[in-house]
Amino acid sequence: MTLSLDHASSVAGPPLWLKLIAIPVTVVVLLAGLWFFGGAVAPGYDSSIALGVAWFVAASLAIRFGLRSRPGLKRPVQLSYLATAIVVAGVFGWTTFRDETVVEDVATGVAASQAQGGSSSGGGNVQLATGSFEGLAHGASGTAAVVELASDERVLTFTGLATDNGPDLRVYLVAGPVASDDDVTDFVDLGGLKGNKGTQQYSIPPGVDTERYSTVVIWCRAFTVGFAKAALAAS
Repeated sequence: MTLSLDHASSVAGPPLWLKLIAIPVTVVVLLAGLWFFGGAVAPGYDSSIALGVAWFVAASLAIRFGLRSRPGLKRPVQLSYLATAIVVAGVFGWTTFRDETVVEDVATGVAASQAQGGSSSGGGNVQLATGSFEGLAHGASGTAAVVELASDERVLTFTGLATDNGPDLRVYLVAGPVASDDDVTDFVDLGGLKGNKGTQQYSIPPGVDTERYSTVVIWCRAFTVGFAKAALAAS
C-alpha cells in the first residue's frame, strides 16, 4: 500500500502551491544573477553583455539537468525562464539598438567671467561652467553646461549630445575627475537620460556644489558602466 501511495504521489507531481512559488522565484533568481554578473562583476560594457548571456546559458543548463527528476516542476520553471529571457532581450534591444533624439529649448547665459559680479544678480542667466563630452565605454560628443537662471535656480544643459543608447541610462554629477568607472562613487543623480541624442535640460537640486560635483557622467545603471563624461570647467 505504501508503494502504491508513493507511486501515485510521484505521478501526481509537485503540489500546485510549489509550482506557483517556482515562477516568481525563478524570475527573481534570474534577474539577481543578471545584475550580479552583468553589473557588479563585469569590468566593462562588452563584458557585462557577455557575462549576462553566460549567466542565462548557465541557468538554462541548471534547469534542464537539475530538474530532470522533477518534470512537474521543471515545466513552470522553464516557462518562467523563457518569459524572463524574452523580456530582458526585448528591453535590451529596444533601449540599445535605436536612437532617441530630444530637442528641448535650453537655458543659455553669458559666461560667468564676463558677467557683472560673476552671478545672475544683474537679472540675466549666467553660464557657470561648461565642458565637452568624450567617451568612456562608448563614443560621445556634444557640450554640457551649468547655467544659473535669473531666478537663482541652476540647470544642466546638453547641446548637440550624441552617444550610444542603452538600458537605464542616468545623468550623474560626479565629484572630482573621472578616469574610469571606479571613480563614480560620490555623485548626484539628476534622473534618467531623456535621449542619447539632441539638446536637453535637467534641474540641479538646491545646495549641490557644482564646483565639487564637476564631472557629468552618462551612467548605465543596469550594467554599472559609464557611457560618456564631460569635465566641467568654470566659464
